[in-house]
Amino acid sequence: MTDLSAAVAELADKSLLVLDDDAPLRTRLGRALEQRGFEPILVATVAEAVAAVKIKAPAYAVLDLRLEDGSGLTVVEAIHAARPDARVVMLTGYGNIATAVAAVKAGALDYLPKPADADDVAKALLAQKDHSPAPPENPMSADRVRWEHIQRVYELCGHNVSETARRLNMHRRTLQRILAKRAPR
Repeated sequence: MTDLSAAVAELADKSLLVLDDDAPLRTRLGRALEQRGFEPILVATVAEAVAAVKIKAPAYAVLDLRLEDGSGLTVVEAIHAARPDARVVMLTGYGNIATAVAAVKAGALDYLPKPADADDVAKALLAQKDHSPAPPENPMSADRVRWEHIQRVYELCGHNVSETARRLNMHRRTLQRILAKRAPR
C-alpha cells in the first residue's frame, strides 16, 4: 500500500466528484483515484455536476475549468454552498494567473495543468490546509506544455490550421510542422 493509499484509507468520507468533458481523461483519472482509495463519481457537464452535488455533496472534487456548458467555478461554488469543508482541485488546459486567482477565490485548494498525474491530484487533495503540496516528481517540460497548448487551441478551432495559426500568432507552415511531430516528453 502506497503512502497516498494509506492516507486515503484513513479518511472518513472518500467521496470524490470528477468533472471533465474529456471522456478518456475523466475515466482514466477516475480509475486511478479509485485505485488510491477514493470513491469517484464521474460527470461530463456542469449540469450533471450540480445535480450530483444536490444529491450528495462530495468531500473531494477534481474539476475541469472550461467546459462546453459553463465553468467549473460554478461547481466549486455549488460544492462549497452544500459542503463548506469540501476540498476542490481545479484542472485546466489553459493555465494563467487570472483563472488561477478566480479558482482560489471560489474555494479551490490548488490549480493543476492538464494532463495531471493522479498522484499529483491526490497529493493536492490531501495537502494540509496551510501547506502547499510538494512539487511534482516529473513535471511537464516547457516543450510539452507548449505542445499541449497548441493542440488544445487546434482542437478548439475545429482542426483548422489557418485559424489556429492566426490565434497563436504563428506562421501557418510553422504550425503545420509542429502538428506533424510527435508530442515531446
